[in-house]
Amino acid sequence: MEIRARAHGPHVVIVTIDNQVRLNAMSRQMMTDLARLWDELERGTCRCVVLTGAGERAFSAGADISGDLSAAPETAGVVSHALLKHHVFSKPIVAAVNGDCVGGGLELLLSTDIRAAAPHARFGLPEVRWSIYPFGGATVKLVQQIGYVHAMDLLLTGKLVDAAEAARLGLVNRVVPAEGLMAWALETAETIAANSPTAVQAVKRQISATAAEHTLSREALEQELGDRVRASTDFKEGVAAFREKRRPRYE
Repeated sequence: MEIRARAHGPHVVIVTIDNQVRLNAMSRQMMTDLARLWDELERGTCRCVVLTGAGERAFSAGADISGDLSAAPETAGVVSHALLKHHVFSKPIVAAVNGDCVGGGLELLLSTDIRAAAPHARFGLPEVRWSIYPFGGATVKLVQQIGYVHAMDLLLTGKLVDAAEAARLGLVNRVVPAEGLMAWALETAETIAANSPTAVQAVKRQISATAAEHTLSREALEQELGDRVRASTDFKEGVAAFREKRRPRYE
């Protein structure tokens, strides 16, 4: 389980989420490492980031709910930073969605700037199926990015959509054959990196700041609603059902 970063040429960095046995779900330690990496990249000389998952099955299944599910303010802060929920990150991020992108993985995707997916990738926010509140920013960002009715469809049903539907909704820019996905991502990143970093980062900062204002303004309500869900009997049943690989029984 790790977050890997490697340079591709002088100005592009490839960040890979690697926990393949759990569909690249991120443990608390991986979230901490990713949050730290964003800070390092912000201070560094890279001009563009390519974000992807290891293997062919998943981009990321989000938080690893087989592990620590605590949500103390300091923990929530680390998760929010890892997912760039309301942190202004000035370097453009190109997402190469190599497989399933669900839960917190989709919320992380919402913080990227240009996205392509392999044809077999699936997208969704299944949290409500397991009585989990989507803390990573989807309740604000998804509406902004794909519109109210499409966002509510994903958030309230918990269904998964395929890559073609994700492109139609505007979750990704395009669908690219799996064997050409990283080549597309690197070519896109190199095109961005060849432009003026001063101008590119100014544009990214402005747009990121606007999005961050919306999510920050809702943070207190988000915490209250999330705590209410976590305190419910539904939450205990939902998490138990997920871990036991069965349908939850809500009363």
